[in-house]
Amino acid sequence: QVQLVESGGGLVQAGDSLKLSCTASGRTFSTYAMGWFRQAPGKEREFVAAINWSGSSTFSGDAVKGRATISRGNAKNTVYLQMNSLKPEDTAVYYCAATIGQGYYTQSIQYEYWGQGTQVTVSS
Repeated sequence: QVQLVESGGGLVQAGDSLKLSCTASGRTFSTYAMGWFRQAPGKEREFVAAINWSGSSTFSGDAVKGRATISRGNAKNTVYLQMNSLKPEDTAVYYCAATIGQGYYTQSIQYEYWGQGTQVTVSS
């Protein structure tokens, strides 16, 4: 089992950048594929970005493509989400998720473990 803790959220202005972190407990972090999702009030959870166990493959959702970069540091048990050119519509609670697997995964149902989330608010 793995526990995930997100950090780095906050209140920023449109056009700013933000880097979210998600730190995992346990010694098997490098075996997990990781993903970032977000959920705005009144909306369904939305895929943001995913990365495979080694960091060699990544994928971003259409809403953030070109503005978001996912990366990981297995030595630090941490996955990151760099968000640039933030927009008010990026306002949401951002969650990281983990699952055992060789690839990257874009559906929330594919993930076994979830963090508690970190709030990102983008003002116009």
